[in-house]
Amino acid sequence: MTTEKMTCRATRSLTNHRVFPADINEHGTVFGGRTLALVDDSSSVSAARVSKQIQVTAAMDHMQFLNPFAVPETMVIDSYVTGTSKRSMEVFVKVMGEDLTTGGRFLGFTCFVTFVTAASPADPELPEIVPETDEEKFLCAGYEARVQERKAGRATERETLTHIDLEAPEFKK
Repeated sequence: MTTEKMTCRATRSLTNHRVFPADINEHGTVFGGRTLALVDDSSSVSAARVSKQIQVTAAMDHMQFLNPFAVPETMVIDSYVTGTSKRSMEVFVKVMGEDLTTGGRFLGFTCFVTFVTAASPADPELPEIVPETDEEKFLCAGYEARVQERKAGRATERETLTHIDLEAPEFKK
């Protein structure tokens, strides 16, 4: 592992997205896919700040849609890296809603996004992440457990993929 260190704060990406009618689904709230696209975009900035090389989104997990977003709110997307390994980075993302008429805030969504570098192993090596705030310390402390949880789930995921039918239903006899 590298001797280089980087704080969570140095990896932070903060994005504001004002909710407009084009973001809204039939329920009058932001479409989940729109939220995920904004999350992927913001978290990729955090990953790039750490890796300084080509990286790709590998997975999103622990997704929680907690409270919906609607007009006239702003989605405040806050992401930062919570752990690194030889070529992967875990990015925590929280999306807060801000009511533009009252200034009130609420937590609407959280998840972890895993990115991997194109180079194997990463070149240059990924830095060790150093948490500073209570939130960062709590999330970084759970990084290794989440990595182990993901590894344990991969065998099941690989088995599932062997049973996926790629033939279009309308062509089956």
